[in-house]
Amino acid sequence: MNHQQAIIPRQPSAKGVCRPLAARLAAISLFAATLLLAPPAAQAAASNAVDAGTTAWMLISTGLVLLMVTGLAMFYAGLVRTKNVLGTMMHSFSSIALIGVLWVIFGYSITFGQNVLGGFWGWNADYFLLRGIDETISGGIPEYVLAMFQGMFAIITPALISGAIAERVTFRGYLAFIALWFILVYAPLCHWIWAGDGWLFNTGAAGVIDLAGGLVIHVSAGISALVAALYLGPRKGYPKRAMPPNNLVMTMIGAGLLWFGWFGFNAGSTLQSGLDAARVLTMTQASAASGALTWLVIEALLYGKATSLGFASGMLAGLVVITPAAGVVLPSGALVLGALSSIACFFALWLKGKLGYDDSLDCFGVHGVGSGLGILLLSFFLRPSWLADAAAKAGPEGWTALDQFRVQLTGFGATVALAAVATLVICFLVEKTIGFRIAGDEEEAGLDTSLHGEQGYGFLQNKR
Repeated sequence: MNHQQAIIPRQPSAKGVCRPLAARLAAISLFAATLLLAPPAAQAAASNAVDAGTTAWMLISTGLVLLMVTGLAMFYAGLVRTKNVLGTMMHSFSSIALIGVLWVIFGYSITFGQNVLGGFWGWNADYFLLRGIDETISGGIPEYVLAMFQGMFAIITPALISGAIAERVTFRGYLAFIALWFILVYAPLCHWIWAGDGWLFNTGAAGVIDLAGGLVIHVSAGISALVAALYLGPRKGYPKRAMPPNNLVMTMIGAGLLWFGWFGFNAGSTLQSGLDAARVLTMTQASAASGALTWLVIEALLYGKATSLGFASGMLAGLVVITPAAGVVLPSGALVLGALSSIACFFALWLKGKLGYDDSLDCFGVHGVGSGLGILLLSFFLRPSWLADAAAKAGPEGWTALDQFRVQLTGFGATVALAAVATLVICFLVEKTIGFRIAGDEEEAGLDTSLHGEQGYGFLQNKR
């Protein structure tokens, strides 16, 4: 038995102690003998029993990651103009439907199956339609839970990209884009980095460190967002026309949901509810707080005012930088990484204004830059015990922070190359077939009425 409920009994009298105690000892002895004498098949069945505590935590974590999609929808929708609020939210919610279906049909198979096509993808026929995992327990967790937890990651990743191309794409073009991107970018990266036979998983003494998707999710989405934004061009009137957020209150609520959900996102990626999960949760909180505080300080020093949007941006900078690193750094490292990410992302957003490209809601500037920084710098904040274990695995040659940095750099380069090239090809295919960029008059009218026949608010829309 893995978990026992704590019960405080009444104090027994002296007479009543012996027989209950003897009975309990006899029962324990009988249980132990049963395990020792049980045939191998019975012992194997016992080892494959469900760990209720860990399974409960993974069920909660799965729900927390799904909640993040709602948080992302609100975060993005509050930042666009009134006429595009529903269209922007649909980009996040439609990913739940489309990628959710693709994941069940073949997504789980091509990401976590055995190497095919030289290891570009994976494939396992038992994972097709999840038909082979109906009775599978892995590490005390029903495999259905593991499949759904990973499925939530697959759902939110392409939705992140929508922030860079907001207010100017057709709905059908967007759906085609995220479907192809899931197959050609997300699935290969997930297989390379997280599958047991993935080549980046097996690079060096410990493989690429990417706990919850610094490369798989944030860098890939950030690079793809930049490529798509450059391919499509800026929104009409950008940057000369003012395009203020329609509802920063909604954005702040979305930011809070993202922060809340991120504990399941990161700590759930440990696939356990013990010490490692506690470490990851702590690093996540420390880095997010450090990032938010640093951004507020920067704004106060430069502008004399600290903004709500600055708080939310700094918080995200802290969260994305610690996502790959939370399992291998100490709290001091988490604080430093959060602060450095906030500074780097602040500079990236300033540079965007100077260069004039239209990453509408700063997917590249926050997710790509912040998480890329975390992927590379984590090598210099590694927990000593982790580094010692890696050195032991490496053998006589040992393993240093610089060795791990080279592995991280390899993973970073592979991710950037795949995301950039594949996204450019996907954008071209979608634009030349069903159309990606929305027509000028429809963009002027807004996504809500042009594409969905609705409006987000009952009052006159802001058409600026």
